[in-house]
Amino acid sequence: MTPISIAFLPLTDSAVLVAAKEQGFAAEAGLDLNLVRSTSWATVRDRLVYGQVQAAHMLAPLAVAVTLGLSQQPAPLVAPFRLNLNGNALTLSPEFAAALDPVLANRVEDPVATAHDFASAIGMHRRKPVIGVVHRFSTHALMLRYWLGFAGVDPDRDLTLRVLPPSLMVEALRAGEIDGFIAGEPWNSVAVAEGLGQIAAFGSRLWRRGVEKVLAMRADWTETRPEALDALLVALDRSAAWCDAPENHPALAAMLAAPAYVNRPVEVITPALSGRLVLGRGEPPLSEPDFLMLHREAANAPSPDHGLWIYSQFVRWGMVEASDAAQAAAAAVFRPDLYRRAVVDRTLPGPVEGFFDNRPFDPARIDDYVGAFKPGQA
Repeated sequence: MTPISIAFLPLTDSAVLVAAKEQGFAAEAGLDLNLVRSTSWATVRDRLVYGQVQAAHMLAPLAVAVTLGLSQQPAPLVAPFRLNLNGNALTLSPEFAAALDPVLANRVEDPVATAHDFASAIGMHRRKPVIGVVHRFSTHALMLRYWLGFAGVDPDRDLTLRVLPPSLMVEALRAGEIDGFIAGEPWNSVAVAEGLGQIAAFGSRLWRRGVEKVLAMRADWTETRPEALDALLVALDRSAAWCDAPENHPALAAMLAAPAYVNRPVEVITPALSGRLVLGRGEPPLSEPDFLMLHREAANAPSPDHGLWIYSQFVRWGMVEASDAAQAAAAAVFRPDLYRRAVVDRTLPGPVEGFFDNRPFDPARIDDYVGAFKPGQA
């Protein structure tokens, strides 16, 4: 058996990794899979960069940022597998959410109107709102910026974005330290169940097929261990198919609820898997079948275009200076060639699309996209 250690955070979208171990898909591929539970995305990053683990459950933009050296010395990473599409939500305190549409389902179903309501709520709030984000370099944070920018909000001027580990969001909301947060499940459902928050937006409505977590690895490891890499990707693909099957969701929720993994009750893990989420305490569940996608519609296949979209947002918000080298490096993080080498019968994803504003993303005109689209411009 080939030992492989993978760092992960206790989130519902770690499902493919957990099932690969617990359902035996990794063992059947000749792998002794060790899942290393971590407390923050910074810890996951450091464990991977400094060789404590061979792979990581990682925010897609963080893999790009590490490669570009935006938070430490550059460390080339690759992402040959996407662990999920979508899976996050924006949860607001009832006090702040009171300025939005009083019908909670309307907030989620009309993200354009909710973005404008959010912009108006900022002016009525007693102070500059504080919104928790799981990492500066996360799809969550980039989507929040994109969405609010559409409504004329400058997130760097009009909000305070506070970085917190996902598992601490609910406690920060309880303490009044933040007015809301955008994070993956089950933490939105935990906040709702405890009466501390209301879900105001689904990530799947802001970007209908948004890249979320990836399997990240150091580039040098993938080059020296091709057999182990191929075996791991095959095991994860089988696991992802198992996880996406509705008949397996009760067993999957029970696995994730274990102390070694998410360590939360089954009833707050199940909503993301079933696509039926409660938006506020006492509300009926709202159906969102695409809330978390683990296998279908080429969910696991990486695309360089996703790296280009992430790069465009980094440039837009002043996180990196535009350059041909940075653009090429961001695209190169996503490795469909490695995926297709191992998983030969799966299709690759289509173009980046599905944003709430219906604005297309054309990688061939990335400079125009970055330069023209500023807060307040549709």
